[in-house]
Amino acid sequence: MQWSSGRRSENIEDRRGTSVPLVAGGGLGTIVLLLLALFFGFDPGAFLQTGNRPDAVPDSSTEYASPSGDPQREFVSVVLADTEDTWRDVFRDMGHTYSEPKLVPFTDVAQSACGMAQSAVGPFYCPPDRKVYLDLSFFRALRDRFGAPGDFAQAYVIAHEVGHHVQLLLGIADRVRRSGGRMASGQRNALSVKQELQADCFAGVWAYHARRRNILDPGDLEEALRAAAAIGDDRLQQQSRGYVVPDSFTHGSSAQRTRWFKRGFDSGDPQQCDTFATARL
Repeated sequence: MQWSSGRRSENIEDRRGTSVPLVAGGGLGTIVLLLLALFFGFDPGAFLQTGNRPDAVPDSSTEYASPSGDPQREFVSVVLADTEDTWRDVFRDMGHTYSEPKLVPFTDVAQSACGMAQSAVGPFYCPPDRKVYLDLSFFRALRDRFGAPGDFAQAYVIAHEVGHHVQLLLGIADRVRRSGGRMASGQRNALSVKQELQADCFAGVWAYHARRRNILDPGDLEEALRAAAAIGDDRLQQQSRGYVVPDSFTHGSSAQRTRWFKRGFDSGDPQQCDTFATARL
């Protein structure tokens, strides 16, 4: 991926290296998190992990002064900027105005409007504060644990989370939240899969425009597809449990994730990403 000369986004809120005391578990913060989970439709269980918690969390009011030329910050800043350029143009063509999310690199634990999150949760988008949270060590896990190396695999992860921001701006996330509140758990899981696969497709839409700007290297598409497949629910469940339970999927199978990313990449059209109106995911 030809990223080094790209524009840097100003929407980076770097919290690595800053901390405040961690409040003991339970209490009002937990109640607020549960209410937010019910309202915005994410799983609070991922955030309410109690084992091996560190003693500090990043302070949301303080930004870490990253060293000059920090390659990881530079990279995520360029990728975020490129998503901004893409979605600003796409939204303009649709008669809308794109408002940009912030990206928060953190270490170990982050404090967000969705509550406390450990790095084990993985990258996530928090709708109440419109920020993408990313422990940059996830990129190492993506390479070493999931077998998906490469800078474009990392860019796909960011673009997927930005896809959730696009869903929020288009009103899709709110419609999913309202619908999910009336469903049984199995139906909510199926709805979550559709929402996640659409975010994959939106990531592909970004990649389509990145290719047109000639910043993709040969093999970049394969890197993204490998990453999408590596974090499919079926593959993750097989690795962790030794068996697969499709009814418990929340993000989609490896085949589904790669298929919907490729659909966005081939078309460049967000209208082709309507996972909610198709009979075959």
